[in-house]
Amino acid sequence: MILRQVRDSAADAEAVRRIARSAFQDLADRTGGGGRTEAPEEEARTVQQLARTRHLARTDPQGCWIAEHDGEAVGAALSMRREGVWILALFVVLPAAQGQGVGRLLLEQAAAHGRGCLRGLLCASPSPAAARRYRRAGFTLHPAMTLAGRVDRAGLLDPGDIPVHPGGPVHRHLLDSVDRGARGAAHGPDHDFMLAHYDELLVADTLAGSGYCYRDGGSVKLLAATSKRIATRLLREALARVPDGTEAEVEFLTAEQEWAVDVGLEVGLSLGTRGYLAVRGMRPPTPYIPSGGFL
Repeated sequence: MILRQVRDSAADAEAVRRIARSAFQDLADRTGGGGRTEAPEEEARTVQQLARTRHLARTDPQGCWIAEHDGEAVGAALSMRREGVWILALFVVLPAAQGQGVGRLLLEQAAAHGRGCLRGLLCASPSPAAARRYRRAGFTLHPAMTLAGRVDRAGLLDPGDIPVHPGGPVHRHLLDSVDRGARGAAHGPDHDFMLAHYDELLVADTLAGSGYCYRDGGSVKLLAATSKRIATRLLREALARVPDGTEAEVEFLTAEQEWAVDVGLEVGLSLGTRGYLAVRGMRPPTPYIPSGGFL
């Protein structure tokens, strides 16, 4: 078994994507749909996955690792450090290589990148084996809820009195400031990726507080705010902008995010459970909706 750093290359990015697709499909088959799967036609999502791997290989080479056996990539872990918070963005092992210690070695290597970080954060799949490994690593597992379905426009008739407008690179200072207040660390260079690959950034900036939300198609990718009132307004606006006929999805909501659950139920989305938000040395960020890719 050889462990090496993920290279900023098309070949390594594709290897990581292949492992992740196989691992999550296997999890979905074993749990009746609990894992994430990828439809063949989702070219945009594939491009994002490949680009994210190369982005993290550039920003955090010491946190991104591939396990190889007889020249074949069988596992991968992508992690990052952001201002004292260690974040595990992806942790996958091919089904045929699971139970052989590959995951333990990968996680230990990626975790070394976070040495000295007082806080940790990750979004966990429903995999029982992964949950055990994260718990043994000192993470507190918070069961996560999901909202999904077609948006009922009748539930969006009241736009609210907080102005929301499109954002961009000029708002980087605002984004990082809100991040630090919500989760104790800025996303920093990850905002460059999200601005380039997601459909839109929405920003609210008032005397009473600030916040932002990324939307991509029907998915709310990341939301952070200084108050629940602003977070609620941003989520409602993001759902209002989901294209007609597109399924909306909001993931990794903990019990602290009841404001988001209430918004989703108001607009006709269905509530379910899937996976965990895992934290170490901190409480779940709030008001906040994490990004599965960048937390």
